[in-house]
Amino acid sequence: MALSSPLLRRTVKGDGSIVAWGDNGDGQCNVPAPNSGFVAIAAAGDHSMGLKQNGSIVAWGDNYHAECTVPAPNSSFIGIGAGGWELTGSQGGFSLGLKASGSIVAWGNNSYGQCNVPAPNTGFVGVAAGWLYSLGLKADGSIVAWGSGPGSPPAPNTGFVAVAAGTRHSLGLKAPLPGDLNCDRYVDFDDINPFVTALVGRGGYEAQYPYCNWLNADIDGNGSVDFDDINPFVACLVAGACP
Repeated sequence: MALSSPLLRRTVKGDGSIVAWGDNGDGQCNVPAPNSGFVAIAAAGDHSMGLKQNGSIVAWGDNYHAECTVPAPNSSFIGIGAGGWELTGSQGGFSLGLKASGSIVAWGNNSYGQCNVPAPNTGFVGVAAGWLYSLGLKADGSIVAWGSGPGSPPAPNTGFVAVAAGTRHSLGLKAPLPGDLNCDRYVDFDDINPFVTALVGRGGYEAQYPYCNWLNADIDGNGSVDFDDINPFVACLVAGACP
């Protein structure tokens, strides 16, 4: 979560230990022993989380809303997210854990529904926790949002490979898909006109397709979009995908 206290920092070392420093008013810098075997970390305003190599979660710091009390069974987790900030009782901390099965477990403060994972709670590959809301990344590249936050991403809600949640804003990272110039995650004849627009100029293309990647028209991979990309693009259309 991007809402970590500006006075608090945490990092995981190559040996699997966590180093924490800064504001420690709620014990959020007191990493529980044994401080080893960690593979991922997450931080909110007043509590911290660490994911162990064995798939268990350790949480410490403020526990007013039970955000540090991991629900049983504490196993098979592959991702974590820490959200909230104890400004008022209704805005306290909450935690997210992503299971290897693709489901999300959420606990802690739920005043705004940030722990109510929408159905179907399956197929998730990533999580992020904001101030009063949560995000889940699906295996199909779509993002699901719940709680009180900025909502779902702009259409098309496809092709995402990573998510991040801030105080009142969200980020989604798109995966490049060469040949897909209209961002529908397919390479087909609907991409011809956008490809021509991309050839004419980057500015015009990005104005017309603001959520697409201009370099998806760089089919030959030379770092620019030019007439050398025409024949490779035609080959992609015929094949239905670029190599």
